[in-house]
Amino acid sequence: MKLALSWVQLVVVVCLSAYATAILPLPRKVRCRAPLPLRSRCLVNVFFLCPLECPQTCLMDCIFCKPVCVCNIPGAFCQDPRFVGGDGITFYFHGKKNQDFCLVSDSNLHINAHFIGKRNPNLKRDFTWVQSMGIMFDNHKMLIAAKTTSTWDDNIDRLSISFDNDLISLPTKVGSKWDSKDNINNRVTISRTSDTNGVIVEVGGNFRVTVNVVPITKEESKVHGYGITEDDCFAHLEVAFKFYNLSDAVDGVLGQTYRRNYESKINVNTPMPVMGGAHKYRTSGIFATNCMVSRFGKISTQKEIVAQKMGLEGLKCTSGMQGKGLVCKN
Repeated sequence: MKLALSWVQLVVVVCLSAYATAILPLPRKVRCRAPLPLRSRCLVNVFFLCPLECPQTCLMDCIFCKPVCVCNIPGAFCQDPRFVGGDGITFYFHGKKNQDFCLVSDSNLHINAHFIGKRNPNLKRDFTWVQSMGIMFDNHKMLIAAKTTSTWDDNIDRLSISFDNDLISLPTKVGSKWDSKDNINNRVTISRTSDTNGVIVEVGGNFRVTVNVVPITKEESKVHGYGITEDDCFAHLEVAFKFYNLSDAVDGVLGQTYRRNYESKINVNTPMPVMGGAHKYRTSGIFATNCMVSRFGKISTQKEIVAQKMGLEGLKCTSGMQGKGLVCKN
């Protein structure tokens, strides 16, 4: 009898495992690609699985040799936009649906975001997500956008990228790469991190950004009351920037948090710490530089450069990578 019961249990376990594998995608494998000595303890050919909370959107921290969720590192913004500032503090900036806002503005870098969303009659604000980014640097313009879609399929690429008004075509295969072939100081490379919906864009000497396109799932909509219907799953961007050459005059929703003298006024003790002042960051278009805090094209009087050269290892977080108020010191 005991033997029969154990066989029944085994069959149930096997069936459940097969069902879970068919429904849920397996966690993505990542490995450290950094040169020595940045990967001092991390072997280059050893792969790790993404954490359960971000099975498809993680990066390797080559110093601590472990995978970390893209949305939890400084320079990230995801979800109903949840930002992690350069100072390590987590906050929300809701903006407004169908409008554009300045996220970073410096003398040679300007980043706008287009917000999409739905109105919740029970709230005084929109539910919002970042649908696209307009990035300007030197004399170039780059648009990174999530395509509108009703039904989500992980096997269909919903990521659109254009550079100086030319659409970039990348084969849907992890590792596919596009190169602007400029000199190393402003060379632009785009590499797929997965077959579809994930890339890393790097502009030499300026910034690197990890981008993933994700939908609002039925489960998320039910839990948060988003009211997502079958005609639009509100595909949006999950983004993590690393900046190499910001000045101490940088501004914008995210940019200001990289200034050395920046003091956050956000109340991190609330359930949802929110950055206000949306009017200061509103701009007239995805490539417009007319927000009130714009610094683009202006010669900075600050000689000091705020550079993230240490990466994740430069942050000693007292409250972990998640939570209401992620406070870190460089």
